[in-house]
Amino acid sequence: MISLLDYGAGNVRSVRNAIQALGFSVTDITCPDDILRAERLIFPGVGAFGAAMERLQRLGYVEPLKEYLAANRPFFGICIGLQVLFDGSEESPGVAGLGFIQGHIRRFDVGSLSVPHMGWNDVRLARESPLFANYRDEKLYFVHSYCAAPTPENTEWQLALTDYGAPFLSAVQRGNIAAVQFHPEKSGAVGLQLLRQFLAGENTTKPITNSLQQTHFAKRIIACLDVRTNDAGDLVVTKGDQYDVREAGEVRNLGKPVELAQRYYDEGADEITFLNITAFRDFPLADQPMLEVLRRTSERVFVPLTIGGGIRAFTDASGKSYSALDVADEYFRSGADKISIGSDAVATAENYLECGNGDGSSAIEQIARVYGNQAVVISIDPRRVYVNSPDDTRHHTVATTTPGPHGEGYCWFQCTIKGGREGRDVDAVELAWICEQLGAGEILLNSIDRDGTGAGFDLELIGAVSQAVTIPVIASSGAGQVEHFSEVFIATGVEAALAAGIFHRREVPIAAVKTHLREQGIETRI
Repeated sequence: MISLLDYGAGNVRSVRNAIQALGFSVTDITCPDDILRAERLIFPGVGAFGAAMERLQRLGYVEPLKEYLAANRPFFGICIGLQVLFDGSEESPGVAGLGFIQGHIRRFDVGSLSVPHMGWNDVRLARESPLFANYRDEKLYFVHSYCAAPTPENTEWQLALTDYGAPFLSAVQRGNIAAVQFHPEKSGAVGLQLLRQFLAGENTTKPITNSLQQTHFAKRIIACLDVRTNDAGDLVVTKGDQYDVREAGEVRNLGKPVELAQRYYDEGADEITFLNITAFRDFPLADQPMLEVLRRTSERVFVPLTIGGGIRAFTDASGKSYSALDVADEYFRSGADKISIGSDAVATAENYLECGNGDGSSAIEQIARVYGNQAVVISIDPRRVYVNSPDDTRHHTVATTTPGPHGEGYCWFQCTIKGGREGRDVDAVELAWICEQLGAGEILLNSIDRDGTGAGFDLELIGAVSQAVTIPVIASSGAGQVEHFSEVFIATGVEAALAAGIFHRREVPIAAVKTHLREQGIETRI
């Protein structure tokens, strides 16, 4: 019997879907005794170390888990499922882990590299294991800010290492107990194969064919799907030109969200982002159409899924109130890996600027506290405001190579809300910086000026924001040809680039983008 330890830590649905897609049945752990009855136990999870251990304690799972592990019974941990095997973590000082591996989890200290370590990387095998019997240097999906360093004290556990600034343990194993820092359920075919090895109880080892001397972190190519209802009430993927999604009076219909997401997964997209841009944000949460989109997509698509739009506290038409964390909980449990926050982040930044700090009540802080920084993406929708001199505004300005309508040589990037319809007295650089301080783990940086133009990414905007933060930045808006992707990676160093219309209309295939990047010496996932 394969048992899944679902203790409320993020997107467990994707692990369950992956197991079922591989042809295995799975039961959920519902009480402490179920742990000891399990024949093969999978411990997935994302989020904060302390929050995970608190849930395990509250549910009465800690002692049965220790007993199960002490008996050397088949165990497979994923992400937090690896970290809790250690004594503790810098992320949650004073919180004890399960204590099966000596040492503490530490935060990355990688200098110029962004934290979280978010994206696709390789592993270097330290020894043979049935788990990696079919591994051939493929890239696997990681998303974490804390890691386990290889030390003399954990030598007997070391199975695989990955390089990100310095080597860290990406897989551990001793006897029947194994765990990985990456997410096999989000690593496409190679991840599913590794998961199959555990589920089938495969005991055959093969000589290590892993040839890497050092692993290589890849740039990500992300497909974005703007989802809304059209005038007939159908849920469709659309695309705007400078945020206008209508053409000849009708909402552009570029396909159905689940089918289009499946297509992008098959074509090699490294992640898929859904942006909810329709009025059904205010439906009762139980009736939210995007939840069903996520559920169905996560049954077919085994790369990370991000959902944005309407992630905030609200009261629906029936008078029922939801916190931002309530909304995020439902999205995570429906298949989302990350939550994108837009307009609400601008309001949070305005409050921060007024008060000088956060008060713990914002959606960013609430979600990061429970699910970890890596689960929170900030979607910024700026437009250029031109000035003659930096002295003309308090905002962060850049000297621009594209002067304003009256020859202005400088501009700042004004944040907008409500789908770009309303500008606020907050600029993109300060918004990104504030959101990082409050716990965000990634920036999705759009550009109203470049949206739908095919003129290329706004390098001045992207460079200014990426220099102001230490978290990953996704470049968005304006891609029209493969060269635009290499241009933004080389010029700004961002970790990912996103496109929508050119992928929807098959003007630029994802495979063509990746081929071009590799020709330019830029690492990608094949």
